[in-house]
Amino acid sequence: MNILITGAKGFVGKNLVAQLRTIAEGKNKSYGEIAIGEIFEYDIDSTAEELDDYCRRADFVFNLAGVNRPQNTEEFMQGNFGFASTLLDTLKKHNNTCPVMLSSSIQATLVGRYAEGEYGKSKKAGEELFFDYATESGAKVLVYRFPNLFGKWCRPNYNSAVATFCNNIANDLPIMVNDRSTMLELLYIDDLVDEMVAALKGEEHHCEFDGIDTVLKADGRYCAAPITHKVTLGEIVDLLESFRKQPETLVVPEIPFNSFAKKLYSTYLSYLPKEKVAFPLKMNIDARGSFTELLRSEKCGQVSINISKPGITKGEHWHNTKWEFFIVVSGHGLIQERKIGSDEVIEFEVSGEKIEAIHMLPGYTHNIINLSDTEDLVTVMWANESFDPNHPDTFFEKVVK
Repeated sequence: MNILITGAKGFVGKNLVAQLRTIAEGKNKSYGEIAIGEIFEYDIDSTAEELDDYCRRADFVFNLAGVNRPQNTEEFMQGNFGFASTLLDTLKKHNNTCPVMLSSSIQATLVGRYAEGEYGKSKKAGEELFFDYATESGAKVLVYRFPNLFGKWCRPNYNSAVATFCNNIANDLPIMVNDRSTMLELLYIDDLVDEMVAALKGEEHHCEFDGIDTVLKADGRYCAAPITHKVTLGEIVDLLESFRKQPETLVVPEIPFNSFAKKLYSTYLSYLPKEKVAFPLKMNIDARGSFTELLRSEKCGQVSINISKPGITKGEHWHNTKWEFFIVVSGHGLIQERKIGSDEVIEFEVSGEKIEAIHMLPGYTHNIINLSDTEDLVTVMWANESFDPNHPDTFFEKVVK
């Protein structure tokens, strides 16, 4: 299957091309078996001859080309309607009735605040052109009205508030929020690309519109990605500020599966300047070695790195409620645990040659001993709660009396 992508160098186009290449090269099996031949990338610097050749050979067309910020409003119609006409005329020239996808906009609903927008009018005209083409040619046409998009590689200070906020906060630049309560409907780029690959397989989602609200419907005239997020500007800014503080607090906010927070965090990280990609951690160093907190989570404890010098014993304490995993990743050591009030000691010989997780049980005093005379013992430690100096729940008592 040969695939033509117009607007291939734009935000959506770059993400779609990258994902299609992982499929074509056999690196991505998450979509099942899709036989992808050539991927034709058409953009503003491509030639008419290239468009002609691509339209002749394409088996599926993603039309992502369009104008968002022209110097004159007349360019909306020229860029969004005019090019669509050229594309469809070229397909007709070659009697190519392959499926064609059109990226339109929620502004094409022409309701509410979008009622008089020239951009929306140009997008609506393009939609009707495609529907007429489907009737005339019999080709399958898929018209998507995108809400606000966000994700990696989106251009800041252009037409995405999320991209601008991510870029500016990541680079310590000011942002302007006129109304924190303003609600946005947002579509994440990976969710959109998933839907576009589904469309390629003939598994697109259809919908109708109730005003600007998408209503999924199996026989709907339009198409839509089924997963979007409705969030306020204030919520977006608060999340981004918490992401910015993470290197200082070490706290990773909650990022549940498929949540907006998870997708926004990935987006934010893609805007970090080089000097923020790495950040220092506070190493607590003494004669025994070092102990360094790596990260904290709001509900799932903390992760630390412990380094013990040769022959050193660390720990010798117990907890009421706190429990931990000790995971030796380098060196050779011995972990000992003893239930408080008992003389029985349980032991675990551990090594970076055989990585395993050992529970530090509540109510058991425990230690970790570096058995090597020459090598450091490196242990990843996870605790079910972040350390609170006001309630440390840590009590000294030797394991072996």
